[in-house]
Amino acid sequence: MENSTIEYQELDRLTGKLPESFVKSVVAFANTDGGKLYLGVRDDGSVAGVEDPDAVMVQVCNVMHDSIAPDIMPYVSVQPLEQDGRQVVLVTVSVGSERPYYLTKAGLKPQGVYVRRGSACMPVDEHGIRQLIMKSAGLTYEGSISLEQELTFTTLNAVLSSQGLSFGSEQQKILKLRDEQGRYRNLALLLSEQCRHTIKAAYYQGADKDFCLDRHEFSGSLLTQLKEVYAYLNILNRTSSSIVGLERREVRDYPEEVLREALLNCIVHRDYQYSGSTIINVYEDRMEFISLGGLVEDWTVQDLAMGVSQSRNPRLAALFYRLKLAEGYGTGIAKILKNYPQAAPQSIFEVTAHVFKVMLPNRNAQARIGQLAGTSKTAENLSYRTQPDQTLPQRAAEDDRQPYPTVATAREYLTGRGHITRLELQEALKIGKTKAFTLLRALCAEGALRQEGAGKLTQYRVLRRQG
Repeated sequence: MENSTIEYQELDRLTGKLPESFVKSVVAFANTDGGKLYLGVRDDGSVAGVEDPDAVMVQVCNVMHDSIAPDIMPYVSVQPLEQDGRQVVLVTVSVGSERPYYLTKAGLKPQGVYVRRGSACMPVDEHGIRQLIMKSAGLTYEGSISLEQELTFTTLNAVLSSQGLSFGSEQQKILKLRDEQGRYRNLALLLSEQCRHTIKAAYYQGADKDFCLDRHEFSGSLLTQLKEVYAYLNILNRTSSSIVGLERREVRDYPEEVLREALLNCIVHRDYQYSGSTIINVYEDRMEFISLGGLVEDWTVQDLAMGVSQSRNPRLAALFYRLKLAEGYGTGIAKILKNYPQAAPQSIFEVTAHVFKVMLPNRNAQARIGQLAGTSKTAENLSYRTQPDQTLPQRAAEDDRQPYPTVATAREYLTGRGHITRLELQEALKIGKTKAFTLLRALCAEGALRQEGAGKLTQYRVLRRQG
């Protein structure tokens, strides 16, 4: 039976020539895991045979020499065999060391490069071709030399210093940020303030994208993005309470450790060869984390569910582990599934060739839907009450312990004003986007402001005289 490493082909009955698919199969085997191609055998495995095995072997060698580049001959053996009393020709292809191999007439393009997927030969897109080139050279994105060499590491230096670690030239080599010649690798670029990759987060009303309440783009070092995005999501992670007997129980929309692991997965395991942003969408009933780059080749969601992992960026993962920001490989997926025991892995993780999406259900969504419908009891006979008015000011008050402007400072700034925007508050108080958003949400929660508009048109109306 045909599979990823075995294929059967018949010669043309009238001319005795090889089928057009022959060179594609050889290229696909050489670019993937190697394989065996039996000439003179039908698709169902029955033997048709070849009349002149020597002539067929000469034809095979000539076609491969003329139709495939780079030279694949050192990785191919051709020999005659006898099966069921008939002669066949066996072409054994090993994995080539100069991948990608391609059809000479098509060139190094998607229509010329093939890999093996099951029993099929599939064309490879431009991204896949780049990956084959890097694998052949023993390179990864994070290990390649950065085109940008003027890098700064304010955030990384601060994190290392907080853990008693130095950030000298030798330490940078140990962390794989520089090569032996002192040049910065792309790993260093990702951790520098000059990092070109961003995370875009949007907060929507309802369960679709019809009305956007807020939108942010986070940039800078991946360490900065991790901190700021988590703070942003933590603000949106509301708390609902239920009264069971004499006890009051509080449940956040999303377990904090799940948010952390989903965010870390986006940052540590995405494919940075793509220039697009990581996307986080927050709806009333779910939160979605969408990162570029599917699973490492030939891996499945079932493999992840079993607690194993293969990192696309092992040096970045190792550095996050060293900085105590991430645990061992495979633990993050296991934590997510543990917190949603009733959900099948396929409902949490969605994978395509180029995208990995994590979808986290909002644990309080059904209770809130019941409230809106005038229902005071949930399916578990619990009455829920959302607490945005308490949660946001409380978190903002906790933020006030930080050495920068407080809610009181922001409230004072509103004196005599009719409207304000996030950017105006940010510039006036010399604070970042996340802090400004935190203050504005807290002021909305206490009734001092009302949000109007969405996206870039968002502004906040002052509801009462300040001072």
